[in-house]
Parts: sequence; structure tokens; C-alpha cells
Amino acid sequence: MGEFISQEFYGNTILQWAIAFVVVVGSVLLAKVVFYLIGKFVKQFTKSSKTKLDDIIIDKFEEPAVFTIIIIGIWYGLTSLNLSDVIFSVIRNAYYILITFNVTWFVTRLLDALIDEYLVPRVEQSKTDLDDQLLPIARKSIKIALWVLAIIVGLNNAGYEVSTLIAGLGIGGLAFALAAKDSISHLFGGFILFTDKPFAINDRILTNGFDGVVKEIGIRSTRIRTLDGRTVVIPNADIANDSIVNVTSEPNRKITIDLGLTYNTSHENIIKAMDFLQQITDQNDNVENGKTVTAFNSFGDFALNIRFIYFIKKGSNVFETMTQVNLEVLKKFNANGLEFAFPTQTIYSVKD
Repeated sequence: MGEFISQEFYGNTILQWAIAFVVVVGSVLLAKVVFYLIGKFVKQFTKSSKTKLDDIIIDKFEEPAVFTIIIIGIWYGLTSLNLSDVIFSVIRNAYYILITFNVTWFVTRLLDALIDEYLVPRVEQSKTDLDDQLLPIARKSIKIALWVLAIIVGLNNAGYEVSTLIAGLGIGGLAFALAAKDSISHLFGGFILFTDKPFAINDRILTNGFDGVVKEIGIRSTRIRTLDGRTVVIPNADIANDSIVNVTSEPNRKITIDLGLTYNTSHENIIKAMDFLQQITDQNDNVENGKTVTAFNSFGDFALNIRFIYFIKKGSNVFETMTQVNLEVLKKFNANGLEFAFPTQTIYSVKD
């Protein structure tokens, strides 16, 4: 028996191979035990806590922890053998890469779980669709960046020269950025609209010379239904770089009218006209009370001008309210002999 286990294969005795095998198998069994203990006791303990954060961390740490125990066992099992420098170097480099990838696997799993638990519900509750479209892109971009970083760190720890790879990534990234600069600018424009939130779906806005209702906010562009029923697609970068007037967010609608009365109107009738205007707005439920402004503001070329300003309440029909007010003004003025002026000329002839 002693002679059998003392026989050498590839520079190691059968006993040494057996010990290495036992260490590897033992690490796998230990990993299974740890997996069972985490599921049986640790998870039960975290479930009793008020927060879900510890449950998420333990759940996503479970598999990477098991994999860590296995690769550590494989490392100690293989390094207990008499190996050549080349083989040992290969095993060591592979070990560094696996450890780096395992850590990155845990981080990305945890990131996904935290996004699903905390960020996705908030995004689903928001009124705009832009964040729903940006979240998957941001999510994938972060994961890709983490894995690229893991590859670079893993290869660097394994002794490989990564400066050439980094330089290549830099040149490739620069070329990609130059080729897709317009698309990237629109993407960042969409991100600005998402963070600043100057408007939401179904808001009426004025931007880039268009007046309409926002129907869709996309990653690259925003669709607006203009007041004449046409759909306009505007790149997000153009909207982000232009002024935006959110008509829907206004607290009320300011209406300004200049009324011109004839020059034969007495000052008593001017005062009466301004009183009528105040009464008309006070009696209209769609007009903000106490904010109406009337003023005899100028002597025009052919009329005595009265500036009439009132505010329509938010949510009221603007055009219907304007019609109501204007009809009442016309009715009151006509009934009280207040004449509106129109452009006239008086020509005097001079006799020789």
C-alpha cells in the first residue's frame, strides 16, 4: 500500500494527488453546507428585520460566497502539488481573474436587486415615460462599465499588460463619440429633460416655435401634438437648448384687452365703463376675483384707451370665458351708450 501511494505521476505522488482531490471535494461540500446554513438560518434571521436591505444583500451574496469557497479550495488543492512554474503561473493568474469576476458578479447582482426594489417602483409611479426608457439604458451601461473594469483589473492583477487595451478603448471610444455625437447629444438632452422635468405627458408647452401638447417623451426625441392637430417630432437636444414655456403649469391665464372709446365720451362715462368691466369679471365664476385691473391709460390717435386686464382660473375653458366676458362688455357698453372708437379722420377744407 505504501508503495502504491508513493508512486509518482506528473511529479506528484498518488497521496499528493489524493490530498489535492480531497481538498477540492471538501471545498465543494463546505460550500454546500454554507449555502444550506445561509438559507436555513441567516435568511430566517434577516426576514425578522424591518428593512429589506439585509434580505437583498444576503440573497445576492449567497451564490458568490459559495463560489468563493470553491475557488479557494481549488487553489489550495492545486498549489499543494509540485507544479512547474508555468503551470503555477497559469493557475495563479486564473485565480486572480476568477476572484475579480466573482466580486463583480456580486456587485452587479446586488445593483440589479436594489434597482428592482427601490428605483423601479418610483419610476413606474412617475407621469413621464422618459425615465422608464432611460432606466434600462443606464442599468445596462453601469453593468457594462463594471464588467469592463473587472476585465481590466483582473488582467492587470494576473500580470498582463493592459495599458495597450486601455489606449485602444480610449481611441475606440473617441471614434465612437465623434461618429455618434448627434445621437449622444440627443440622449443627454433626454437625460436633462428627465432630471429637470420641465414638462410631463399631456402638458401644453411652447418650444422651438411650436405650441402643442406633449404626447410622448422618448430617448432621442419628443412628440408634440400642435393645436392644429399635427404631430411634431423635436430632438431632445433642441428642446434642452431652447426656452420652454409650460402653459399647463400656469396658475391662471392673463387676458389683456385695450378698449377704445370715442373722444366725445365724458369723464363720468369713462369711470362708468371701468366700473362695468370690474362688475363683469366679479360676476363671472371662471375669473379670479380681486385681480382685475382697469385703467384709463392713454389718449390714442382716435380713441380714449382703457386697459382691461383679468385672469381666468386654472382649469377653466379659456376661449369660452373670453367669449362670456366680451359679450357682457359689448352688452353693457351698448346699453349705456358707450361707443367704441374706430379710425376716423376729419378733413377741413379751406376756402380761398
